[in-house]
Amino acid sequence: MWIVMVCDEKEFLVTNTFFFLSSSVLRIPLLPLRVSVTETMTTVVPTSEEDAALSVVRFASELAWADAGPEVAEPQVSRLCMEAQEFIVVGKWLELASLMITSAELIFSKVSDKDIESIFTTICNLVTKTESTDEVMEIVKVITAKIVQQPNEKPVVRLKILINLYNLLETPYCQFYVYMKVLTLAVDGKVTEYIIPSFKKMDRFLKDWKIGIPEQRELFLTLSNILKENKSMSKDAFMFLTNYLATFVGEDVHVLSEAKEEAARAIVEFVRAPDIFQCNLLDLPAVGQLENDERYAPVYQLLKIFLTQRLDAYIDYYAANSTLLKSYGLVHEECISKMRLVSLVDLSSDGSCQIPYELIRDTLQINDDEVELWVVKAITSKLIDCKMDQMNQVIVVSHPTDRVFGQHEWHALRTKLGSWRGNIANVISTIQANKITEDGSQTAQGLVVR
Repeated sequence: MWIVMVCDEKEFLVTNTFFFLSSSVLRIPLLPLRVSVTETMTTVVPTSEEDAALSVVRFASELAWADAGPEVAEPQVSRLCMEAQEFIVVGKWLELASLMITSAELIFSKVSDKDIESIFTTICNLVTKTESTDEVMEIVKVITAKIVQQPNEKPVVRLKILINLYNLLETPYCQFYVYMKVLTLAVDGKVTEYIIPSFKKMDRFLKDWKIGIPEQRELFLTLSNILKENKSMSKDAFMFLTNYLATFVGEDVHVLSEAKEEAARAIVEFVRAPDIFQCNLLDLPAVGQLENDERYAPVYQLLKIFLTQRLDAYIDYYAANSTLLKSYGLVHEECISKMRLVSLVDLSSDGSCQIPYELIRDTLQINDDEVELWVVKAITSKLIDCKMDQMNQVIVVSHPTDRVFGQHEWHALRTKLGSWRGNIANVISTIQANKITEDGSQTAQGLVVR
């Protein structure tokens, strides 16, 4: 016998972006349980003397053994229920979780999605029964191992189960562990679109989880790999890949060598991206090690060209390394287009406020009638701030842009901000001094009048 409950629309996921239960129908056995939906999770509340977990064991085992006939099924169901009862009495929550998850997984394809969610809500709720963080972690491992085992079978439902589990957890590392399983399931089940919105909350997650460097590396690389297939999110993919490489700062040569392949990939992604013109890759030891690497030295040289040199250097490089560029999937024409833009930026950062059209033409290796076209491209890409003086055939640069913004540039900016701060303080002091003088004069005048 079942009770049907209709729930109002509630947000389901911790990130406030993943799933919604809109007029959801949750069906559970009438006697033992009642289900309520809160803002972040489904909560199971016992309503009879029979424990919620025991009710789930009974229901799942009966369904799992239904095809075997009553003579075989009844003894098995009784045995499983007795084992579950013993575990509940003595508080063996890990053993109970193992028993429940095995039966539940067997009926995954036999019941509705809402029944599955109800059953696994009860199973996940076991993490709240124990005060031992070690036992909580072991229960989490048991549940997640089964959930990710068949990623192509109802992957969205499986994601919901993991998310519910995440919301029940209070230990930061356990939450991180479950989130990594969510990512694994989303990739294997080809439902990454449901979890990508959560990436925007990553800074907050990292603050909550307080995970170590190895875990950060695993996380950043996984996020980058998920996003790299999505062209519209190439910037985010590159950002997470850069974050991954940044975790190797201070590591020895042996550990750094683990990042060689991803460092080379980061360079290629930077060169390929049509809308990324600045990066700090040259400051990262994981990238710097490639300079003298027999395999990756040419890739490092390409990075230096795109960050510090002009089009003519790239043309010479291409003449000697065209096969290498093709092997990385880089298109020569696209590389030339990007190098023209960064070369124009380089001209604007030379310190001269005016750049002749002729110099632009020669540097970008274009025709006279293409100069203004490329200047407009640079302006629309927000690479330079300038005006075109057609009469005098020059562009007037208002604010030069640095191609590389590394430690040196940060130090220069800090010095400049410190100088501005000092100047503002002097202005404020002068104004206050003048005000005191003016107030004193007015007081003196008042005394003379009286």
